Amino acid sequence: MQLRLDSADRLVELVEERRGPVAADEAARLVLKLGAPVSVALARSLLAEAVDSDARLRWAGDLVALRAGPGEGLLLEEAAYVVFDLETTGLRPGVARPCEFGAVRVRGLELAERFQTLANPGARLQPAVAALTGLRDEELRRAPPVAAATRRFLDFAGDAVLVAHNARFDLAFLDAETMRLTGRRVEATAIDTVGLARRLLGRRPANLASLARHVVTAAQPCHRALPDAEATAEILLFLIGLAQERGARTVGDVVELAATRPRRVHRKRHLAFGAPPRPGVYLFHDAHDQVLYVGRARDLRARLRSYFRSERQRPAVEAALGALERVEWRETGSELEAGLEELRLIRELRPPANARSARPDRYVYLRRRGDGVVCTSQPGPWGPLRSRRDGRLAARALEGVEWDEPADALPRLQAKLKRLARELRFEDAARLRDRIEGLEVALRQLRELERLRALEVCLVVPNLDGGRRGVFVSKGQVVCVRPLPDLPSNRLLLSLEGRAGLADVARAEPTTAPEAADELSLVAQVLRRPPPEVAVLPLSGWKSSGSGHSATLGASWSSTA
Repeated sequence: MQLRLDSADRLVELVEERRGPVAADEAARLVLKLGAPVSVALARSLLAEAVDSDARLRWAGDLVALRAGPGEGLLLEEAAYVVFDLETTGLRPGVARPCEFGAVRVRGLELAERFQTLANPGARLQPAVAALTGLRDEELRRAPPVAAATRRFLDFAGDAVLVAHNARFDLAFLDAETMRLTGRRVEATAIDTVGLARRLLGRRPANLASLARHVVTAAQPCHRALPDAEATAEILLFLIGLAQERGARTVGDVVELAATRPRRVHRKRHLAFGAPPRPGVYLFHDAHDQVLYVGRARDLRARLRSYFRSERQRPAVEAALGALERVEWRETGSELEAGLEELRLIRELRPPANARSARPDRYVYLRRRGDGVVCTSQPGPWGPLRSRRDGRLAARALEGVEWDEPADALPRLQAKLKRLARELRFEDAARLRDRIEGLEVALRQLRELERLRALEVCLVVPNLDGGRRGVFVSKGQVVCVRPLPDLPSNRLLLSLEGRAGLADVARAEPTTAPEAADELSLVAQVLRRPPPEVAVLPLSGWKSSGSGHSATLGASWSSTA
């Protein structure tokens, strides 16, 4: 079933990308990743289950096309609505089941017939659900099975527009039960009163009880399906009135108003059309072509499309998506090269939505100055540290303590902390405790950097043209990235290109620059879990066979990191 749903989702994306119906043979080749062309008849048979079971798709002769949303063109006063609510045994559709259905039909913008039934979920209610709803296992055992209750509800709803408060939750359960019964999702236009209320009422709380008090509904929500559906129906009529004042005339107009922000961003998904399923970097541009955000991906196509489906993006990225006008992508041969390019672009462009990304200009170092210790942005032997706060705490902790390396001071500081606690000098002890914690964070970063700066490796990654490239890491930095010939791993560094990379390594000077530290951290991520297309060749043993070094170095790195 999951394979069928995934195929349907990919078909919908393909038709949207082509901005029109797609030939069955081409759709089968692209969606199912077939290596050779197939006949139209075979393509139709391969795609039939996905197309026939998905309410968004239809056949147009031998073409796969999108189905128009039912009812969206109807005038608001002419449409029939079924406002419904489900009580469920849990929060996960497919695992939890509905245990009560309640619904109200709205016809001519007036409340009409009601529908209510309990459903036997075949499992005991959780105590929290029973306490919230007041339902009891004894009642549900005498109720019809969930399948029968679902069938009765679908018969009641017919082809009406479905309305629910937090419709995504209720529709997910209804879809799961409908798939069990018919193998198809629900075929109906849906309106969410949560999104509609937030759009029309501003910042007013959009939970059902608050809205019912604001609208002064006759029905009072009580976590039972029918009363909650009746209250939602009254709220719907109130919100439709406000929507009409804003010029809404059709059901489609209200669906647009009710669309949440992620749903409105979903309408920009065409900006990602054409992105390849390859590694690379992507840049979000606004209307003035300013770069708002830079990211990297192992699969550009999948990553970019995820922005227009997910509802969970951090605020800075959500703001970038809101202002997004153009998406630029640049392919690379590997995710490692994409990461290196991402770091370079963030340093050069300073995109506002990458504020939480690596910012070398904000890194600090610990340095001796006379008899004291300072936290400074000037490169020094102890750093860079990502947190200025931890750096300052570490510098204060090291003041007045004898040490050759910062780690030498830790035992003395911990002994001093115990003495202050014994003397009941709690305020002094609290200040020292904070400084010790900052020093411990700094020491962990310094130990990690020391391991990274000891790396002497060449990471062999795919190239865009099908060849290979070597990322040479030595002396605390990524020294160079060079194309390599198509030779066995044990001969790569003996080639002309390999020797040129080794010569670059020999000429390079050790560095503690913050930019180099970020690149080393990226290399460390690859070494902890090397993807199958990456080979790791230690430079110290480059004359040996490279095939055994990759696994050994990856395992040893994972054990030390």
